[in-house]
Amino acid sequence: MAQSVGIKDVARAAGVSVGTVSNVINRPDTVATETRARVLSAIDRLGYVRSESARQLRAGRSRIMGLLVLDMGNPFFVDVARGAERAARRAGLGVMVCNSAQDPGEEAEYLSLFAEQRVRGVLLTPADATGRNIEAFRRHGIPFVLVDRVAEGATECSVSVDDVAGGALAVRHLVDAGHRCLAYVSGPPGLNQVRDRRTGALHALAEAGLGPEALRELPTERLDVAAGRDAGARLLGLAARPTAVFCANDLLALGVLQAMYAAGVGVPDELAIVGYDDIEFAAAAAVPLTSVRQPAVTMGAMAADLLLEETEGAVAARPHEHRRVVLRPELVVRRSSLPARPA
Repeated sequence: MAQSVGIKDVARAAGVSVGTVSNVINRPDTVATETRARVLSAIDRLGYVRSESARQLRAGRSRIMGLLVLDMGNPFFVDVARGAERAARRAGLGVMVCNSAQDPGEEAEYLSLFAEQRVRGVLLTPADATGRNIEAFRRHGIPFVLVDRVAEGATECSVSVDDVAGGALAVRHLVDAGHRCLAYVSGPPGLNQVRDRRTGALHALAEAGLGPEALRELPTERLDVAAGRDAGARLLGLAARPTAVFCANDLLALGVLQAMYAAGVGVPDELAIVGYDDIEFAAAAAVPLTSVRQPAVTMGAMAADLLLEETEGAVAARPHEHRRVVLRPELVVRRSSLPARPA
């Protein structure tokens, strides 16, 4: 295995001191033109690459921001990452993206990795409903911002969407279309987003004079297409089949749509479907999917900006005020939820 080239090797090859090489790298205007050219030539010839990690340890300032999301297989979180990356790059930082796969154990390991790497800060969508992972991470003193989750208490910033309002938008739309028996494909019940969207759905039913019995909940262990197909199969087996279904995200909704197509059930004639997130695939589905849109790119960018504000303020000794940013969702109506046919 080839040995890495160090700053001492460059100094030896250029016939200068280590301090001179350091000045060429960090303060080139302080070095004579001829000496600087000799050092740069040695760097190029030897293939020297500065150890960024060592520089960060000396300065106590990382140029890396951590991003830990629930599922990088979900295009929603890809868009969150895109927004965070844009904001980080404007500040000269990079983003280390990690995927907890909705597993609290994986989440704990990645948070430990971020602490070991001494990242500048972390953007986090929690997988652990108990909050233990967050409490353990707080001990490291690394700033973090919650994404797609409202902060509990005033101990950190958060950027989220009003999921109660989003759930109400979805179900109000279905009720207005004439549906009175609905299902909610909810995903893991421990996730706050899942619970909040259900709360909004129940609010919309109450507005219409309908009780909670009008909403049949079909929980799933995951928030992916396969879980949606499984929920769709269970939906088909119900004795009194609902005429409409609201899904906690678009991947679940696409899975339900696949299950209906395989069973020969017409959408929306026999079953109306509404998803959540409005990922790119929603509009491109065989039956274009009605969905509650979340501004995912904006969420990622705003969360990164809040983190940068906090970390830069700490260096400049400026006070930072933790803030909760709650964005409004928007209903995007497509063919999957056309009004029910008159009885």
